[in-house]
Amino acid sequence: MDSDAEEMLQALGLRGVDDLFADIPASIRTDGLALPRGLPESEVVAHLTSILAANRTMADMPTFLGAGLYDHFVPAAVRAIASRSEFYTAYTPYQAELSQGILQALWEYQSMVCELMGMDGANTSMYDGSTALGEAALMARRIHGGRVFLVPRALRTDKKSVLANYAIGAGLEVREVDYDRSSGTLDLGKLRAAVARDVCGVYVESPNLFGRFEEALEDVRAATDAILVVGGNPIAQAVVRPPGDLGADIVIGEGQPLGSAVNFGGPLLGIFACRQEHVRKMPGRVIGLTKDVKGHRAFCMTLQTREQHIRREKAMSNICTNESLLSVAAAAYMAVLGGNGLRRLAAENIRRARDLAASIDAIDGFEAPVFPGPHFNEFTVRARRGYVGVHERLLEHGVHGGLPLASQLPELADVGLFATTERHGPEDARRLLAALEAAA
Repeated sequence: MDSDAEEMLQALGLRGVDDLFADIPASIRTDGLALPRGLPESEVVAHLTSILAANRTMADMPTFLGAGLYDHFVPAAVRAIASRSEFYTAYTPYQAELSQGILQALWEYQSMVCELMGMDGANTSMYDGSTALGEAALMARRIHGGRVFLVPRALRTDKKSVLANYAIGAGLEVREVDYDRSSGTLDLGKLRAAVARDVCGVYVESPNLFGRFEEALEDVRAATDAILVVGGNPIAQAVVRPPGDLGADIVIGEGQPLGSAVNFGGPLLGIFACRQEHVRKMPGRVIGLTKDVKGHRAFCMTLQTREQHIRREKAMSNICTNESLLSVAAAAYMAVLGGNGLRRLAAENIRRARDLAASIDAIDGFEAPVFPGPHFNEFTVRARRGYVGVHERLLEHGVHGGLPLASQLPELADVGLFATTERHGPEDARRLLAALEAAA
């Protein structure tokens, strides 16, 4: 091995390995890393396993944390389909005519998203729900021309952060509209007051941060002629009217609940759909159904608005890093469950959230839900002595509670956001209730 190194150095005309770093200033060089000697593979695996054993996962403890990512059961058939090599290793189909399998899967995904959301077209290339929001804001500015984008004040801080980064380059100003303190939904009076000629778009979430369905989307539509962007949970859409029927121009969401595990927070799938008249302003790519020269059914890349594929000045966005594997998993998930299965799943999540909230509300010292009205699978819980301390005590009892909302909205320092899904059995609920009683 030493002779190989010497041969390479000689071929490069160098005296030693240190000459490879001659361009690095001496003041910032190090003498190397103090790494221990290498270990056999079996010992490395055993060592890493001992480190990972310190983690407590959803399989080890009941977890009622949601706020964007949700632990739903993923059928084995979904994993089997997504794990096939032709999908698992597929990347952006630059030679689309050679990629009929992946194109068909993506076309099926788009079709299902459009049906759920009541939209005419959908793309397949958003990183996650947060970047979908950022792209929707830029698209609203392209369509309308205004420089102000309105969002709910009750919006997750990570979404606000991503949106702020998108807005800087476009010269877009993001303004917040407060929520109604009694209902937890968007304050329509404050929205109407905020709407002006320079508002290019309005964003509304349903279910929102508090798990509440926004029941006045038609009133929001009537309050402005700006682009209406609606975000939501795709599973919840199985039992409510699609946003397209209520006047939405763009619909976005986080597709993780559709067949993807939580996976410590990623990778994720941003859903993005819009009306027909806005399709050419939409970022990403669109797969279409056509016929080949022999008249047989075929799939093609119908629209690609990335700067890599068209003139830079005509591009909508440079976002296109591939999320196709998660799109395939989402299509498989929706196909396996079918329309009736999705409706049953959504209804079951609503029922479990309602029953769990009622059980928590019966415990002295807690109020649930804080905001009454229709919820999906999340609801707010107020701890009269403050929620952060309760959250820590729940962890001590082997239960992961809801998200403390103090980091999102300071006035809700005594409130936690709890989520439940079909994965929570009666024993999980019993452990949570017992831990809450002990914490109280």
